[in-house]
Amino acid sequence: MDVATTVAPLLEVRACRQSYHKESAIDLVVLDDVNLTLRGGEIVGLLGRSGSGKSTLLRIVAGLLQPTAGEVRWRGEPVRGPMPGIAMVFQSFALFPWLTVRENVELGLEAQGVARAEREMRAEAAIDLIGLGGYDSAYPKELSGGMRQRVGLARALVVHPDLLLMDEPFSALDVLTAETLRTDLIDLWSEGKLPVKSVLLVTHNIEEAVLMCDRILVFSANPGRVASELRVPFAHPRNRLDPAFRQMVDDIYALMTRRAPAPRPAAVAVHDATFATPLHPVSTNLLAGLIEALAMPPYDGRADLPALAASLQLEADELLPLGETLQLLGLGVLEEGDVRLTESGREFAQADTERRKAIFAAALRAHVPLAAAIRRTLDERWNHRASAVRFRDELEDHMSPDYAEDTLRTAISWGRYAELYSYDEEAQQFSLDDVETTA
Repeated sequence: MDVATTVAPLLEVRACRQSYHKESAIDLVVLDDVNLTLRGGEIVGLLGRSGSGKSTLLRIVAGLLQPTAGEVRWRGEPVRGPMPGIAMVFQSFALFPWLTVRENVELGLEAQGVARAEREMRAEAAIDLIGLGGYDSAYPKELSGGMRQRVGLARALVVHPDLLLMDEPFSALDVLTAETLRTDLIDLWSEGKLPVKSVLLVTHNIEEAVLMCDRILVFSANPGRVASELRVPFAHPRNRLDPAFRQMVDDIYALMTRRAPAPRPAAVAVHDATFATPLHPVSTNLLAGLIEALAMPPYDGRADLPALAASLQLEADELLPLGETLQLLGLGVLEEGDVRLTESGREFAQADTERRKAIFAAALRAHVPLAAAIRRTLDERWNHRASAVRFRDELEDHMSPDYAEDTLRTAISWGRYAELYSYDEEAQQFSLDDVETTA
């Protein structure tokens, strides 16, 4: 579909900000100064990492959440709550298990007061459109995951919305089912059979965004902002193997890794800003596996991220945290869509178990201020013990409780692997029990 840029926009988001007040601490800012314009005839993707505020923005557009600042206008009117003409498909299927497929699909029409005969007619048309004809009287428990998501899609389409909001609608499905549903949806859109004017899609899958969208807004995180806006120049249907398609995927990987923080030198002092840097909750087993894979042929220490993601069957949202963690630890470097092992990373790949632990411990001391602070506190105390609560409380002064918990749990896991400190789960206490104090 061609986008008529001269037509008045359906949706306008201006200087949108979303923050949450935290007692005795600075506000937690989820979105900051986000701007978005959406016109009829286009699919726009919100692409970014988990925690970049994409789903929060979608809920603001849907009228389910009021922004802290800025405004959202639908057809020129301010959005103060759910608006007619906007429907949403969620990541979870969100079906009522005691209702049949038809009854689930009819819910929105019933809420609008549509007469029974028209409800039945429109529900049947929506069910047939998304490929579930014959399952009208089935219950959700009788359906596969892909079929249940089709019911969720039919429930959104049956109200004939002008704007369809989709919050990672394929992420809960297996790869083949997701691909089938994605292709069917694009075919219906290309053929003009979807009763919608525009689609706003939240995803963390780079290939999905390039495959489906006319424009892509790439979000940065902490707080969520629109870092880049890209127009996808390819007509539907799109070929994933087309060199131009692959190049755009590569370019987006490069764009997302370019913003990754550079590794900190060992001489940087520990202070609140770096102490409270969120840590990705990735396991040392995954990190070791990635380092080993990178060190071996065909990569020999350097790999193109899209090719590596395909080889390891990982999505960008899974691979990038691993790469950024290698960079944080000084074991790897992310640059222009590639990941490269450093000398320390290559040494780790060739080392035995004990040497790997020593390399990891040195990396924690040099590059992870939280882990270094825990070990330093234990060294300074006469009984070599410290409660986890004090570190958690300090982290919560700078981030949400969930991020604080994930960050602390990650520091616990990494420190235990490196034998930098021990941790008693029951007492929630760090110690140097069974740890060499000269480590």
